[in-house]
Order: sequence, then C-alpha cells, then structure tokens
Amino acid sequence: MADYVISCCSTADLTKEHMEARDIKYACFHYELDGKEYLDDLGVSMSLPDFYKAMENGAMTKTSQINQSEYMDYFRQFLDDGKDILHCSLSSGISGTVNSARLAKEALEEEYPDRKIYVIDSLAASSGFGLLMDKLADLRDSGMDIDTLAAWTEEHKLEVNHWFFSSDLTFFIRGGRVSKTAGFIGGVLNICPFLNVSYKGELIVRDKIRTKKKAIKEMLVKMQELCKDGADYSEKVYISNSACYEDAKAVADLIEAAFPKMNGKVEIDDIGTTIGSHTGPGTVALFFWGKKRED
Repeated sequence: MADYVISCCSTADLTKEHMEARDIKYACFHYELDGKEYLDDLGVSMSLPDFYKAMENGAMTKTSQINQSEYMDYFRQFLDDGKDILHCSLSSGISGTVNSARLAKEALEEEYPDRKIYVIDSLAASSGFGLLMDKLADLRDSGMDIDTLAAWTEEHKLEVNHWFFSSDLTFFIRGGRVSKTAGFIGGVLNICPFLNVSYKGELIVRDKIRTKKKAIKEMLVKMQELCKDGADYSEKVYISNSACYEDAKAVADLIEAAFPKMNGKVEIDDIGTTIGSHTGPGTVALFFWGKKRED
C-alpha cells in the first residue's frame, strides 16, 4: 500500500463512488444557492438534478474556493496519519485555489518536516481533472513513488484535452461571458459556443457552431484530430454534462463507434455544482488523452 495519498478538489467532477473506489481524496469547494451556502460535496448535500432544476427556475448561484485554513485542516488528517500528500488543484486559469493550497503546504512543512507535500496546478477542470486523477491512481497502484508521480504529473498533465459546447447561453450571459446582444442573436441562430481549456488552463471560445447537432459531431472531429494514437486510442474517455444527458450520450455513442480499442465505455458524469454554477444547464464536455496543449 502506498505511503502517500493522492488528492484533488471536488471540481474534478467524478462521483463520490468513483473517488472512493480509486482511493482519491478530495477537498470541497463551496457554493451558494439563493444565498444559502452548501459544500460542493459531489451531490451529497444536494443532488445535481435538484441543483440544475433550481437554476432553471431562476435560483442565483455563487461559488467560493477552498481557503488556506481549510486546506491546512484537510491536509493535517493525512499528515497526522503518517502519509505524504500529492494534491492537484483546479486549474489556476479558472480559480486561485492553488495559491491557498501552496500557502497551506508552506505552513505545514514547518510543522511536519519529515513529510512530503506536493501541490500541483492541474491546469485542468471538471472530468478532465478527473481523468488526470484517475490516471494518477493507476500509477500509484502500479507502485510508483510520490516523487516520480509528481514529476510525471507535471510532465503529462497538458496531454489531457478538454472540449466543451453549450446549447444554453442563459448562464453565460448572466455571468458576463457573453453579452446580452450576442446571447440574443446566438439564441435566435441556435449557436453553440465551442470551447477548450488552453495550455494556461483557461477556458477559451474556439468557435461558434450553429446547431447542437453540428456541435456534437465536432466533438468527434476534435478527438480524431488530437487524441493519442489516432484510431488506435486505448486510454479512457470521460464526458461531463449539466442536465443534458442525452446530448452527452450522443457524443459518447460517436466516440465508442470510432475508437473500438478505448479502455472501456465512455464514462458520463455530471458537471458538479462549482463548475455548473457558471455554465448552467446545457453544457457537454469531452475529455481524452492526446496532443499536449500548446499556445
């Protein structure tokens, strides 16, 4: 058994069951729904269908990251148990939580001079972050030591490709990511913003695709263009979605037909409450191992 833990933020958007089965520890972000605070605890405090239903009914959301004190309390439970820690944070291009984790690490290294604490900026989000963590669990279980695993993570994390589209611009407009005028025109023309996560870990709009049907097909095109080993792709594929499972399943069906050697079926998960507070319902995201993200 490894003498260290691998850890992430709840924003890796895997299920609680998945996290527990792979022995991946996680620290929870916070969010507010109509002024009431909840933990982003993988659907335990509030089911994700109920969360998205509330958003559809007009509920206002607000998110907050994990602060230094919370990270210190969270890390201590492992350090007190004699474990070293490899913690990956939500992308610094989306959140400043990695800075809080690093401050906690610096403070705790003085208290626990014999323990190792790695804090790594994943430059990933949602189930792309989850795909990275699942790979780290594989490598840990294969016997890789924490120092080698930390170096591997830094070297390979940008190989996780993220592609998103949204068929509902309501919450992009509310959050200021899309102007009201552009949102109105986009709604009339059935335009779906097509985005990815850049090498800096930032969400970037790459295209504006007219109709959801075309956006679904473009997901397959991107994977064919960028994935590891082309048609012989043999790694896992994850998809996350916000209250639009049928759209996610349509993408998964295309991927499974095109990549028969992939590792198992496409895993479809829900976008969690932190990321979902900003996307709202109607977003589908595809994650796979492929070409390293570059400028």
